Amino acid sequence: MARLHVICGAAGVGKSTYGKKLAKVLGACFLDSDTVTEPVVRAGMVAAGMDPDDRDSPEYRAEFRNAVYECLYAVAEENLPGISVVLVGPFTREIHKEGWKRDLEFRFEVEVVVSYVICDEIVRRERIEKRANPRDAWKLQHWDLYVQKSVLSPPVFDYELVRT
Repeated sequence: MARLHVICGAAGVGKSTYGKKLAKVLGACFLDSDTVTEPVVRAGMVAAGMDPDDRDSPEYRAEFRNAVYECLYAVAEENLPGISVVLVGPFTREIHKEGWKRDLEFRFEVEVVVSYVICDEIVRRERIEKRANPRDAWKLQHWDLYVQKSVLSPPVFDYELVRT
């Protein structure tokens, strides 16, 4: 029976690494928000005169965030229910909406398993530094503010906790 596995958590906690391992074990389709949408988002941001590495501003969130997730959902829908899907993204707003998991189950007509990934703060920063992604420059330059603004509280519904 196909399932939708949603892997969520803050930047640098190991969502993609965990999601890839899970997809391999399950023989599932792996969809990471960065991989699936990045080229189109960058092109759109350049065309809009925005910094293509920005993922933290209100402008990015207003113009691109929902479209990124809808793109992921559409690709997941193409694969479900025939094959399980591992969907990776922060989903920081969604995990605080009580009915979100239920809404996904209704939309995709499959069981949804949410995994919330965490790690130590020092490890998280080291991972972000090591991956050297230009999109993380603001986070690293303003680390204390970024951590302060980050919503790191777990989902408000049933989930699996994954420590990396």
